[in-house]
Amino acid sequence: MKSVKLTQLTKSAGWAAKIGPKDLAKALEKIPQKYHENLIVGYEHSDDAAVYKIDNDKALIQTLDFFTPVVDDPYLFGSIAAANSLSDIYAMGGKPILAMNIVCFPSCLDMEILGEILRGGYEKVAESGAILVGGHSVEDDEPKYGLSVTGMTNPKNVLTNAGAKEGDLLVLTKPLGSGILNTAIKGDIIEKSHYEEVVKIMSHLNMYAAIPFEKLKVHAVTDITGFGLIGHIVEMAKGSNTTIVIETKTIPVIDGAFDYAKMGIIPAGMYNNREYFEHEVIYQNDKFKSSILCDILYDPQTSGGLLVSLPESEAIEYMKILNSTQAIKCEIIGRVTSKKDKYIVLE
Repeated sequence: MKSVKLTQLTKSAGWAAKIGPKDLAKALEKIPQKYHENLIVGYEHSDDAAVYKIDNDKALIQTLDFFTPVVDDPYLFGSIAAANSLSDIYAMGGKPILAMNIVCFPSCLDMEILGEILRGGYEKVAESGAILVGGHSVEDDEPKYGLSVTGMTNPKNVLTNAGAKEGDLLVLTKPLGSGILNTAIKGDIIEKSHYEEVVKIMSHLNMYAAIPFEKLKVHAVTDITGFGLIGHIVEMAKGSNTTIVIETKTIPVIDGAFDYAKMGIIPAGMYNNREYFEHEVIYQNDKFKSSILCDILYDPQTSGGLLVSLPESEAIEYMKILNSTQAIKCEIIGRVTSKKDKYIVLE
């Protein structure tokens, strides 16, 4: 198989290729929201997946995600894309049962490359316990890969981004900065240690952060992806009619992200996210607006972590579990308060 730099075949890498929130909102504004008595979760709160009640004991969760390569290794690209696609099921409190491939691939490339992408996806799906059952492919100038995933849960156990309660603490289960590091990968300037770290984080299933949910009183969950931490917190706060206070000093960041951001290695998606969501943010320190960490808060994440809202005592217990079961940085990053003038306060 001839080596090909997959990241050089695309304009943007991973979730940085996502249509900006402003443009997406304009495209969706005339699409009516359909009501159905069995539709537990639609897209009214910009949630991670749809949930449909089958009966009193079973609810179906449906999601779909795909994106352009974030790494040049086809197997790792497949693994990361699959982990990202599966994440939405965990964010809704479910377990994946079936997955189908979504493939866009240039006809000029070696089919062995596609085979490795599919193998990476297959093995990550197998790790989740779900079954891969086929898919659909089209020719395209840029390679893209992802999954349509079906999950199941009990209707009583459905989690959404709209249940955060005043007094809750927020736990972030993966560090930020993958969008910046993916841009460094695409620019072929990333250091080996930083590359290995971000690949480990992006390919890590959020299944492991979701397993403890059965033992905890979780109020709200979302996963942090294309709209960055700020964008997804705005959606949680808006859906919950609360204001969320973020303690910026506690934010976990992937090694190398600060260094590359200082060099100007920042994805265009960060600027799109900031333009759309910044009006919902109160800055306690005006100097923070021009800081590198502020940029990182808007950085579009690829296969990011879960943001979990739960009572203080439960959050402390959750952190103990995470720290004992996964070798990935996680932190309590903020708290939920009553609704203020804006949805986010950055301390």
